[in-house]
Amino acid sequence: MKILLNSLLGLCLMGGMAQVQAEPQNSAAIQAEQVNTHNPYEMVQVVAKKTFDRFNRDFQKIEADTGHLKVIVREELMPYVDYKYASYKVMGKYLRETTKQQRHDFVDAFEGYLISTYAQAFTEYTNQKVQFEKGADYTHEKIVEVKVSIIEDGRPPIKLLFKVRRLKDDSWKAFDMVAEGVSLLASKQSEVTSLIRKEGIDSVIQMLKKKTGENISAAKTVENRL
Repeated sequence: MKILLNSLLGLCLMGGMAQVQAEPQNSAAIQAEQVNTHNPYEMVQVVAKKTFDRFNRDFQKIEADTGHLKVIVREELMPYVDYKYASYKVMGKYLRETTKQQRHDFVDAFEGYLISTYAQAFTEYTNQKVQFEKGADYTHEKIVEVKVSIIEDGRPPIKLLFKVRRLKDDSWKAFDMVAEGVSLLASKQSEVTSLIRKEGIDSVIQMLKKKTGENISAAKTVENRL
């Protein structure tokens, strides 16, 4: 399940090499590659488009060094991911037991871990198409779900949704993905809190940093673990 979640996250939120399709909405903004962070549905769609375009532009660099995928993820995707919020959620009940420095270090380590995870997922594309469903009215919403379908010839569509939250300035950032009823955030929370309970927060921070430092492989089939 971890492989599926990480792969689908890479394909959708990052755009990957996938063919991005969507219900018509603000196409001029998409063509101009302007990310409207005040529209959660448009934001996710345009970020996917921008990342896809960057991937194409940098394809030779990626061929020479798969580590360049981390650069693309950091520059094109992470500005629209609320990794601090996700980090705090992942720590769960142990958040209150950490010091200010530990929280700072964990957020930094978790951001790096997400970058590596997304970059690795980027290598697992196999010719899928990504279709974004039309958005709903979000005027009074604090959290919205951006629904996406992964379409592959010969297989039934896979339904996903991205959870995006409204910030104090009315901009939006993504913080979770749900695939086949399984939340990536909840899955990581269960894994991380178990490790914190057994090893302590400082050890988990070091585990995340070690994971961040691993090279991106062209085709990774083993289960993605901390």
